Amino acid sequence: MNNSPAPFDLVTLLPEVAQLMVTALNLEVAPQEIDPDAPLYGGGLGLDSIDILEVALAVSKKYGFQLRADDEDNAAIYASLRSLTHHIAKHRTT
Repeated sequence: MNNSPAPFDLVTLLPEVAQLMVTALNLEVAPQEIDPDAPLYGGGLGLDSIDILEVALAVSKKYGFQLRADDEDNAAIYASLRSLTHHIAKHRTT
């Protein structure tokens, strides 16, 4: 069984997750201006560990699952907006 989300899910979810990040972090950038493949942490969007915690909290409230600080896949999950959106699409409950 393939656990990958349908491409349509990712297309519709990507701008939603970008908006969630902008709102949660009070970013001074429009959601559509976030490069889906740019790094979130450090370079690229320039988020730090506190920002990542805020994103994790916002995701858990909106999508009904926990992003855990001790997850060994966090580097891959938070690699970019696209990778975070893909992870949300696979694990969301709401």
